[in-house]
Amino acid sequence: MTDIFSGPGLKPKPARTRASKRKRGRIALIAIGAVLLLVGGIVGVYAWTLSSTFDGTEKIAGAFPTDDSRRPLALTGDAGEAQNILLLGSDTHGSNNGSLADMKGQRSDTIMIAHIPADRKNIYVMSILRDSWLDIPGRGQAKINAALAYGGVPLAVETIEGVLGARIDHVAIVDFTGFKGITDALGGVDIDSQVPFKAGGHQFSQGVQHVDGEQALSFVRERKSFNDGDFQRARNQQAFIKAVLTKTLSAETLTNPGKISGLVGAVAPFLAVDQGLTSGYVASLGVEMRDVRVGNVTFFTMPTLGTGTSPDGQSIVNIDWEELKAVQKGFQTDTLDTYEPKVQTIG
Repeated sequence: MTDIFSGPGLKPKPARTRASKRKRGRIALIAIGAVLLLVGGIVGVYAWTLSSTFDGTEKIAGAFPTDDSRRPLALTGDAGEAQNILLLGSDTHGSNNGSLADMKGQRSDTIMIAHIPADRKNIYVMSILRDSWLDIPGRGQAKINAALAYGGVPLAVETIEGVLGARIDHVAIVDFTGFKGITDALGGVDIDSQVPFKAGGHQFSQGVQHVDGEQALSFVRERKSFNDGDFQRARNQQAFIKAVLTKTLSAETLTNPGKISGLVGAVAPFLAVDQGLTSGYVASLGVEMRDVRVGNVTFFTMPTLGTGTSPDGQSIVNIDWEELKAVQKGFQTDTLDTYEPKVQTIG
């Protein structure tokens, strides 16, 4: 798969040394986790931080649909080891007495699916635009982000499983405020912005620039400055994730236990995970993914036909159901590496 986010001609930098490979893999998952709504992968010398901090995060009770017969069949054989993790972003922390787990009545601002193949050599992250128009089980046609409001996390899972035709194995929700904390814990990150824009009193130029937590929060939140709105916002959020991964995998971070501890602690208060997403599970996954680097993480957006108007007059994003078949096949057979995504725009 070509990483359409990186753009033509951009290639990942080679690994510095093989000696730090195991630690790099462990730290990679904490970076991906904190930003993509997972936290983990730190084992060994950092295990005490992971268990005491990560296991203290809020848990989502009953995160999955209760009627198993309505869910896609689990993959079998070697492909059965693949993992699909639903990542939901919220910008409404405190609306439910400070609870992220109880999000019924609130709409998700960001939706991503992280697919970890059975061979653990790559990570594929698909963004789903929140205004994507589809059928929500038991509710009829609506924007996909309404599923969380209508039926909480279980209905969001059921809706997205219907889109993928594949099971969601784990769920995590993060409040956008956590993005600020992780950025500051890293001492800022270098974001490569595709377009210049202003947001939250900050000016972002085209190209690479160093940002602190407040700037990062404005960067990932903004959509009104762009002609293609949420399309560019999704790309900006992916750019932020890549920037955090790059900084986290640097020697400066890998050799600093205090910084790693601060990284975990910064995001934990803004994170909620399903009850099966424990420190033990994440640590084990981190060891299996010890060879993963920034260049092994591919970002793309669910295929669309651009924007439109719903029968009741809402501004929506039309899903490209024909193109989506190739994505579904990738999820259903653990072959996303063969899918060639297209750049998604307003139309």
